Amino acid sequence: MEHQVIVSGIGGQGIQLLCKSLALAATRQGRYAMLAADYGGEMRGGPSQASVVIGDQPLRSLPILPSAGAAILMHHRFGAFAVERLRPDGLLVLNSSIVQPDAANYPGRVISVPVTALAQELGAIQAAGFVMLGAYTQITGIVSAEAIELAMRELLPPYRQQHAETNARAIGLGVRTARELAEVAS
Repeated sequence: MEHQVIVSGIGGQGIQLLCKSLALAATRQGRYAMLAADYGGEMRGGPSQASVVIGDQPLRSLPILPSAGAAILMHHRFGAFAVERLRPDGLLVLNSSIVQPDAANYPGRVISVPVTALAQELGAIQAAGFVMLGAYTQITGIVSAEAIELAMRELLPPYRQQHAETNARAIGLGVRTARELAEVAS
C-alpha cells in the first residue's frame, strides 16, 4: 500500500515541520517514507508546500506527485497546487478557519477542521499545523498520534523545545476533533 499526501499553505503555518513529522513517524513505525518540500524564500506569507509518500515497501521515486490520494489545505493562497493534483476519489482535509470548502472547488470527499481557531483556543496559533496533523492521522489512520508526537519532539530544534508540550496538546486536540466530526457524520 502506498499513501500520498500533498500539503499546502503559507510560510509560518508549520507546513514543513508537519510533513517532516509525518514522514519520520511513518519510518519509526516500520514504514518507508519520502518527502519533497517546496517553499519560497520568505519566512512568512510565501508559498509552502510539501509532498509525503508513505509505503509498506521501499519507494522507487521521489515524491514529486502528478496526482495524490490526499491533500491538506492550510490556506487558500497557493492551494490550487494541491487541489489540482488530488485524484477524484481522494480526500481533502482543509483548515476551515481560513479556507471555505466551496472555495477549494473539489467535488470529492472534503473534511473541514477549524484548526486555526482550535489553535487559538489553545493559546498557540503556531500549533495549528499540529492540530491539523492530529486530525489527519485520526481520519486516515496512516500513523499513530503517539508516533507523530515523538517525531515532533525529535524534530524540534533546541531553540523551539519550549513549544513541545503545546504542540503535543495540539496533536491531541486534532485527534479528538476528528473523532467528534466522525461521530457527527455517522
